[in-house]
Amino acid sequence: MEFEKLAEQFWEQGFVVVESFFQADEMDRLCHLIFEEFGDSPSFMHDEEFLEKSKADVIPWFPQREGVFDFDATGNHRDLQRLTAAILGEQWCEQYTMVMFSNRNSDGQSWHQDCPPENPSRFNLNRLVYPHDIDDQTGGRTVVMPGSHRRGVLPAGAPNEDLDGQVVLQLNKGTLVLLHGHCWHRVLPINNSKRVSINFRSAPAGTPDDITDVCVYRNMRYRFSTSEVVQERV
Repeated sequence: MEFEKLAEQFWEQGFVVVESFFQADEMDRLCHLIFEEFGDSPSFMHDEEFLEKSKADVIPWFPQREGVFDFDATGNHRDLQRLTAAILGEQWCEQYTMVMFSNRNSDGQSWHQDCPPENPSRFNLNRLVYPHDIDDQTGGRTVVMPGSHRRGVLPAGAPNEDLDGQVVLQLNKGTLVLLHGHCWHRVLPINNSKRVSINFRSAPAGTPDDITDVCVYRNMRYRFSTSEVVQERV
């Protein structure tokens, strides 16, 4: 695997997609664990104000915080570690594992940045693993804006409108997507199929642990630790 070439693509585009990074049987195992955890009618952890304003129809699960370590072997994959180091440097740090679940016929996620972009050196790295196919039939494809990690704050506006230059990703089982926390991205509505992804979040050395506490949406900034809108955007 050409780690340096992939790292160059990441810094140019703000993301990089590596197909068939993980084995199908490993992905099937994780998918089974996730569906067992969420069941058919999981409850949201956020309040109605957040769900209405953010248009983020997704439910997170932090397995390590509950003593579930079945995902750790995937996060410690040797080539994933090497690719992360090629992008962030050898002294990068682990943050946490987050599983994202969306139910059938749900709205996906609106445009957002995972952390405020005012300081270009302060960001998280999303290391997204897709344990099942996500395509036009399933819905829920990820949309990114190439180069937006260098463009500052996501412009205020309609939460889910198409933007000129956006790229819609095709995500097959076992695909890895590395995504800069300042890169503008969203998830399209889900059709009659559950959607899950696994995010092994990391960051450059010295990054504050709470770097993702405030998320930037087109209509607000939201602080998760206090469950409050800290800035209205119009």
